[in-house]
Amino acid sequence: MSSPKAPSTADAPIRLLLADDQDLVRGGLAALLELEPDLTVVAAVGRGDEVLAAVQAHRPDVALVDIEMPGADGLAVAGQLTREAPDCRCLIVTTFGRPGYLRRAMDAGAAGFIVKDTPAEQLAQAVRRVAAGERVVDPQLAAASLAGGENPLTAREQQVLRAAADGASVRTIAETIHLSPGTVRNHLSAIIGKTHAQNRHDAARLAAEHGWL
Repeated sequence: MSSPKAPSTADAPIRLLLADDQDLVRGGLAALLELEPDLTVVAAVGRGDEVLAAVQAHRPDVALVDIEMPGADGLAVAGQLTREAPDCRCLIVTTFGRPGYLRRAMDAGAAGFIVKDTPAEQLAQAVRRVAAGERVVDPQLAAASLAGGENPLTAREQQVLRAAADGASVRTIAETIHLSPGTVRNHLSAIIGKTHAQNRHDAARLAAEHGWL
């Protein structure tokens, strides 16, 4: 199937919002995308919890969103836009090209997932395709995601492992997420087994590397 053609200059340009906590990255993306006659950047924010308000104020067609941002991560933002601003499609553009992140992004309602070292021409085409209603996924990540299988951790196990990742004690974890210490220990044991880790710290590392958290 042929790639979508860029609209003629007589058409209204595709309106874009950029969300990335690194000023240089936001500026670089804006400069590259503004070179395209059919694309225009209407807003840029540095925090995930600023995205929805900016979308509501500027009405972009596509939001290009990083994953790791203060306030709210890009996966949470994708879900929020899907629920509360469905006319704005979310394209994840990130350094963190992990298969687990790809699955979670698609589950959250993102329309695309590509990595930041994607060539400028391919990035522009991805934006056009997303704006046209298509889904766009980095092909290498898609293959890795299929090979890696589903996230083995349940939602509760992910919650426990996030709470354990900074070295908190079992009692502290239990108080934080309102479980009994025994239940926390059971979850940690299951997590270590599922991730084939040596201990909970190793499990947190492995889960982060796979994008399961």
